[in-house]
Amino acid sequence: MMFNIVGKRFWFFVISGAVILISIISLVTFGLKAGIEFSSGSMMTVNFEQKVEQGELKQELASLGYTNAIIQRTGEGDFLIRTHELTSQDKAQLEDALTKRFGHLTEPEFHSVSPMVAEETAQNAAIAVAVAAIGILLYVTWAFRRMPNPFRYGTCAIVALVHDALIALGIFSILGGILNWQVNLMFITGILAVIGYSINNTIVVFDRIRENLIKGISPSFEVVVNNSLVETLSRSLNTSLTTLFVVLALLLFVGASIQNFAVVLLSGIIAGTFSSICIAPALLVVWEKGEWGRFIGWLPLPRAKARG
Repeated sequence: MMFNIVGKRFWFFVISGAVILISIISLVTFGLKAGIEFSSGSMMTVNFEQKVEQGELKQELASLGYTNAIIQRTGEGDFLIRTHELTSQDKAQLEDALTKRFGHLTEPEFHSVSPMVAEETAQNAAIAVAVAAIGILLYVTWAFRRMPNPFRYGTCAIVALVHDALIALGIFSILGGILNWQVNLMFITGILAVIGYSINNTIVVFDRIRENLIKGISPSFEVVVNNSLVETLSRSLNTSLTTLFVVLALLLFVGASIQNFAVVLLSGIIAGTFSSICIAPALLVVWEKGEWGRFIGWLPLPRAKARG
């Protein structure tokens, strides 16, 4: 028997709504901790020969006047220390003080970003995401221009992308509040990669819907969409699983340098697979059948069906 994926669309909306609500609450509560690329400052990676606890390092930095320093421990045992923008003299004095307190240290990496460069980077990142979204909307609308209501396909694809981006932002908000993870350029790179990956899965489903509509396999749009989903389901899941294995390998073995990129990809692939199968096509059906009233009041719908 064929799976009735589209028939469960209101339950999928409930699941997505709950996850997005958690993401929004997290964003309001914790916000996003901007990395130095977006808020200026200095970031240095240090490694001590002897064992140093993160609490001890934070206490020492506070005694040196760096009360707002953010410290992260990497998987390799290094410490990532973020402070306000340091001059070369400030950096030398800080390293000398840490050496006197904890012994010899090495500094594999150090970089600073001025406020002007940080502001320009933030603007460029926002423009890049906006241009990508507008380009996708226009492309999908053009690609399905011969179908009835082609704008709906582009709009539903963008809604699915916003869904994926909100979930990734919510996850990073939680990680920032608990583990002091920061949003940096690797995060933006990951978001753009997720947008490309997610839209690819959605286009595959939409393209099969177009093929089945042309074939006229059923007069019911809901049946056509459901058949198209079932036909592309194994392809979507197999592609996502193989990509997840690669991302997990990157996260586990490459290390902290790309952890933001890998975590965004990990969350985005999961959310994107769900949205391309369960959200974007379902929204097409809701739009086609004029179910926006039922969409808004989906919570009592399953109970009403059960009574019938």
